[in-house]
Amino acid sequence: MSSRLLHPAEQIVMIMERIYGYGMTTTSGGNLSILDNENNMWITPAGVDKGSLTNKDIVCIKKDGTIIGNHKPSSEFEFHNLIYKKRHDIKAILHAHPPALIAFSILRKIPDTNLIPNVKLICGEVGIARYGLPGSRDLGEKIATVFGRGINTVILENHGIVVGASELFKAFMAFETLDFCARLEINANRIGKPLPLLQKDIEKLKNKQHSDMEDYVSEEYSSLERAARKEMCFLIQRAYNQKLFTSTQGTFSRRLDNESFIITPYGVDRKYIDTNDIVKIKRGLKEKGKIPSRSVLLHKYIYEKHIHVNSIIISHPPNIMAFAVTGENFDPKVVPESYVLLRKIPKIPFGSCFMHQKMVASIFKKNIPAAIVKNDCIVVTGDSLLNAFDILEVAEFTAKAIIASRSIGKIIKISDDKIAKLEKAFKLQT
Repeated sequence: MSSRLLHPAEQIVMIMERIYGYGMTTTSGGNLSILDNENNMWITPAGVDKGSLTNKDIVCIKKDGTIIGNHKPSSEFEFHNLIYKKRHDIKAILHAHPPALIAFSILRKIPDTNLIPNVKLICGEVGIARYGLPGSRDLGEKIATVFGRGINTVILENHGIVVGASELFKAFMAFETLDFCARLEINANRIGKPLPLLQKDIEKLKNKQHSDMEDYVSEEYSSLERAARKEMCFLIQRAYNQKLFTSTQGTFSRRLDNESFIITPYGVDRKYIDTNDIVKIKRGLKEKGKIPSRSVLLHKYIYEKHIHVNSIIISHPPNIMAFAVTGENFDPKVVPESYVLLRKIPKIPFGSCFMHQKMVASIFKKNIPAAIVKNDCIVVTGDSLLNAFDILEVAEFTAKAIIASRSIGKIIKISDDKIAKLEKAFKLQT
């Protein structure tokens, strides 16, 4: 979302609602600020519930030092001020205490940003600032020193994280992405050993580009398409709220007919996606003026190959992804619902989705509705948008249960004879 037409106070309230609502800070923890075009700083107040902020609570500190507002500015005002003085390209700062990143700050370690693609691209180099007394100039100087090296994402020893960017929404994307990466690494360690991308895999990413599709001028939308766009946006936002998507990652598509489908756009915040953002693909052409997800060709080949598939989701949920970044296999034979919906989920090599799309498209069958791509994603197919979403959600819940069970005992899978009875009762293809 662009910040150009939103008041700084409104931006701060919107982002704090997201941070607090997704359990990434506490009532008293965290602070946000924006430096406006007149060099006035807008910042969250001290001692006000972060779960119920309003625009009127946000404090303005004028460039001459005058404080305007109903409250005192955040006690961490000092480090915000020092970062802005050190880095004139930074216009927004986010500080919060998400549990996963606090875990790394306690260990004084940085999450492995090579577990999946794009984390380094979004977050850049991640630094660590030495411990300092909260609210002190000493802490502010230690943080500003790290930012002074050109680093925008900084973990604070035994404290939390600070992210700076050209606008607050970009700072949030980097913050959310690194938090996802931290949660993924923690989950992976619970079931095995995380295996980061190798240099040869990183080189493969150079082949991941936007599809060279020509434009077509969109006609009036049919009633079917209008309904499909609305349902897709509803489920994308639901996926985001369920933490199956992040603001920068996650793709939906839906077949309209034998020659067209609609798909998530590239680079649009999943929290705020709108029906007008959705991109229509027709006879291999893309809707003029829009950029579809970079996975658009994979979706196209799956629809062409499988008449039973009417919806596809590509996602990176933190529990199922723990199996993608380790050598552990994901076996859904642990809960009847899981097996009935998921059946078999193969694991395929990294790079397959953007280098060998036709090969990947051929994998899916009625008894193989999904596949895990190593160090990348899970690809889910379904006969409708809701069916594909259900399969994704069940896969993530099942993965979460398996990870939790590993810490309390030995997993007992459903026996083969009981699986055979399930297949017969639900008339499942083998």
